[in-house]
Amino acid sequence: MLSVLGVEARKLNRSLALLLAVAAPTLIAVFLFFNMLRGKEGQPWEMWLQQSTGIWAFFMLPMSVTALTALVAHMEHGPKAWDHLRALPVARWKIYAAKAFCVLLVIEAMCLLCLLLNIGAIAAAGAIKPAVAATGEMNLAGQFLLMGKVFAASLLLIGVQLWIALRFSSFVPALAVGIGGTFFSVVAVSARIGVLSPWQMPVNMLATEAWRVTTALGLGCGLGAVVLILAIAHLARREVL
Repeated sequence: MLSVLGVEARKLNRSLALLLAVAAPTLIAVFLFFNMLRGKEGQPWEMWLQQSTGIWAFFMLPMSVTALTALVAHMEHGPKAWDHLRALPVARWKIYAAKAFCVLLVIEAMCLLCLLLNIGAIAAAGAIKPAVAATGEMNLAGQFLLMGKVFAASLLLIGVQLWIALRFSSFVPALAVGIGGTFFSVVAVSARIGVLSPWQMPVNMLATEAWRVTTALGLGCGLGAVVLILAIAHLARREVL
């Protein structure tokens, strides 16, 4: 299994995945930086960090998952390499499990990088324009916990997108589902049933209602693990269309 993971890691290193992993969190930090410079007075650290985490969880994370899963799948779909991979003397499920593990690792790293870049952006904006410097104390442990919940709640979203991306050789189904899911989560953000949408589960970690947080976290993490296992088992047994 370690050798399969090593191969997948080298594939990602030669792809645009690392560029995506850096670019998406950086965009949030850049937006936060210039948004702070537009202000006239300082705001608490928690307010700025929760605002940026909300933007990440609400829009950029779902779109990044859509793009990353499509990219990972296209590395095999593009050169039609599935026949070669599935003929190797390796259990098929290990191939798909390695891809899922790498995707999860990249998304987790992106969440962590987003938080660190946001902290840097807030500090930089305060240094350039002291009048808008963040006030109060930064609850770093709380922010790491919040971002961890955002990642855990996104497991179902990741599982669905990866399953579709690996199942179909065309990237259109995965992109259509990802864009459609993100669109409906944006226009129906206040709907109570939205807590059941995989695309809204990450942003529900910032909800003020405790039931929304626990429901989204339980479904996102629990069902996400189940969906990932089912996806690996399903894909290992059938051919790609």
